[in-house]
Amino acid sequence: MARAAVPGSVPGAVRGAVRGAVLGVDIGTSSSKGVLVDPADGTVLATAVRRHPVSRPAPGHAEMDPELWWEEFTGITAELLSGRPGPVAAVGVSGMGPCVALTDADDLPVRPAILYGVDTRATEQIARIGAELGGEEILRRCGSVLSTQAVGPKIAWVAEHEPGVRARARRLYMPSSWLVRKLTGAYVLDHHSASQSAPLYDSAAQEWYVPWADRVAPGIELPPLRWPGEIAGRVTPEAAAGTGLSAGTPVITGTVDAWTEAVSVGAQNTGDLMLMYGTTMFLINTVGRRLLEPSLWSTVGAFPGTRNLAGGMATSGAITEWLRALFGSPDHAELLAEADACGPGAHGLLMLPYFAGERTPVADPRARGVIAGLTVEHTRGDLYRAALEATAFGVRHNVAAMRAAGGDVRRIVAVGGGTQGELWTRIVSDVTGLEQEIPTVTIGASYGAAFLAARSVGEARIEEWNPVLERRVPDPANAARYDELYGLYRDLYPATARIAHTLADADASGPRRPGS
Repeated sequence: MARAAVPGSVPGAVRGAVRGAVLGVDIGTSSSKGVLVDPADGTVLATAVRRHPVSRPAPGHAEMDPELWWEEFTGITAELLSGRPGPVAAVGVSGMGPCVALTDADDLPVRPAILYGVDTRATEQIARIGAELGGEEILRRCGSVLSTQAVGPKIAWVAEHEPGVRARARRLYMPSSWLVRKLTGAYVLDHHSASQSAPLYDSAAQEWYVPWADRVAPGIELPPLRWPGEIAGRVTPEAAAGTGLSAGTPVITGTVDAWTEAVSVGAQNTGDLMLMYGTTMFLINTVGRRLLEPSLWSTVGAFPGTRNLAGGMATSGAITEWLRALFGSPDHAELLAEADACGPGAHGLLMLPYFAGERTPVADPRARGVIAGLTVEHTRGDLYRAALEATAFGVRHNVAAMRAAGGDVRRIVAVGGGTQGELWTRIVSDVTGLEQEIPTVTIGASYGAAFLAARSVGEARIEEWNPVLERRVPDPANAARYDELYGLYRDLYPATARIAHTLADADASGPRRPGS
């Protein structure tokens, strides 16, 4: 059935045919990805990837150098444009977030960027600011309670632990807005990213809330706000020389990668739920009105007039990559085949996927991973299967929380690298009892950024770019077994939380790991 056009309008867009390819680049947690796309039909002309590590200098810390983001952008762009005639019509950008990249008056980074909710350092600041401003008032005004996802407490952490660094800080960037700055000279941020910057943004009024911003982040010049698909500026001659792009090429404002992923598969209508299978698992439900639920994130959408309920797991693909490394880095296909052969329940294993704390709906940065039921007979296939099932139980938990909060989940679209190989999406459908659509292109955020770029300068429809390729239908034969295991999964966290917290506290106060 035909889908409605993506909602919202792009101010300043010139409608009509787009001349030249469009470029999309996304700065992710474990890699940066770029794609060159034919705007006529969404055909992918070329792709490029740059993999990078996350710096973890202390337990609970996750950082990255903003200069790396620009270095990877220029390398990706040079690769994509090499030997390809014709101009780029527009540039789209996106990136992980919300992040805290602080720069001085000359726009030089004063420290590595603090990443989104996977960085759990600011627990004391979360508690203190929440008590000072009032948890219910923060939820009412900002749409979300303070959590490890929030920007304000991380800025406060820098002020308390690195006062000299904080004294030099003047501006706040995220990966997408940093690329915009380097490309165009514009200092802007999109409304969606701002809506995840609690307590600095008023989600109801859709503007910065100056009284709280002055209190939590004094001296920081907050950027003017735009919508993700708006043109933020044009490539400067200096940026053109460093990237191979033509001076004057329009660049969109961009946004957080998960929301750009949702754009890439057209999951923007009320009742749509996007599942992003990546290093972390992200869920975005488009809702008809602003809903407030402390265990989830209520955000402004990627387009004017849209609202979302969102959830995010701190680890998903990160766990399977960790296991793969422990197993000697065999091919994913080999591990997936072994996991598939195990069957539901992984021969009696049950895992909690809280390997970096957990975001929604548990909201516990001190949660830890648990593998229950281990015996000397278990194989690497069992462990790999248990990890896939654990993330599926986490998805079910988040969907239940969304529905309890008033969310409307009618259509589920899967995207991201984890959609390859079938098994993971099949397990998620079996565990949740929900059908998933798998689109033709599952590259994700970079593709969505390219679409927004095309839409900013002409006509483009995502349902024509990226139609549904297949559907993952749950197997009723597995329903009873997974219902039983889900009940045990929900019991396992409260049964082990006290022990996990004690171990997490001991690790946080102990010596740093070698090589951190």
